[in-house]
Amino acid sequence: MSSIAVRKKPDEPGVLGKTFFYLFMIIGALVSVFPFFWMFVVATNDKDAAFQMPPLLTPGTHFFDNFSRVLERTDFFRALLNSVVVSSAVTVSVVFLCTLAGYAFAKYEFPLKNVLFVCVIGTMLVPAQLGVLPQYVIMAKLHWIDSYKALIVPAMVNAFGIFWMRQYIASAVHSELLEAGRIDGGGHFRIFWKIAIPVVTPAMATLGILNFMNVWNDFFWPLVVLKNKENYTIQIALQQLFTNKDGLDFGMIMSATFTATLPLLIVFLLFSRWVIAGLTSGAIKS
Repeated sequence: MSSIAVRKKPDEPGVLGKTFFYLFMIIGALVSVFPFFWMFVVATNDKDAAFQMPPLLTPGTHFFDNFSRVLERTDFFRALLNSVVVSSAVTVSVVFLCTLAGYAFAKYEFPLKNVLFVCVIGTMLVPAQLGVLPQYVIMAKLHWIDSYKALIVPAMVNAFGIFWMRQYIASAVHSELLEAGRIDGGGHFRIFWKIAIPVVTPAMATLGILNFMNVWNDFFWPLVVLKNKENYTIQIALQQLFTNKDGLDFGMIMSATFTATLPLLIVFLLFSRWVIAGLTSGAIKS
């Protein structure tokens, strides 16, 4: 008499468990969005709205009045354009160069490969502030102070990007695909461009958006090297709004901050699909 083994399905969460899970996610989303919503509320009301108790939760009609005072105090749109140019140039450079370096570390064998990779990772242990003085001296020797080059060139590649792309390429790009490309007569760069790049697009998008946000929000280094107001990035322009002899005008400050945040939201919405795919790819097993 033969016995038939019946495989039991794993227990699925009950209706109550799913309800609590979705309720928790909704509450978490609301808590995350609330600071941005409150910033918009303050930006659309007069300057005393930030001090009201209980906090004001209804948008007003003073946004353009508040933003007009921003334009009187700073060259806001010029600073916004400067940040777009610098952040975009750095992001494109970092994504390409870090992907190229990560591909070399992951798929090629060369002398001192592991030593060089450890040295790259070791730079992540050094605080960025320690490199400000020698980096400033180099920029001064090159006559790049108060120019885009001082912001773009030192940030064209970074250790985290190389590490991120190396780890992703090592697991996502199979050596058999590269061998097939070599058999078909493809050169090193053609194999990289035609075979590796399409596979690692999610990781590149993730690196791109993280780097764009980091450069966009950078304040310290632009403050050190930029002297002319025409070259100010958005973070330095926002800092100028806090120097007011009549006290802080939170309606004006929040209207500028809200507008300066919009490009980050647009970038994230455009690339969110690839970012989520890149962040979750390691958790999915085939």
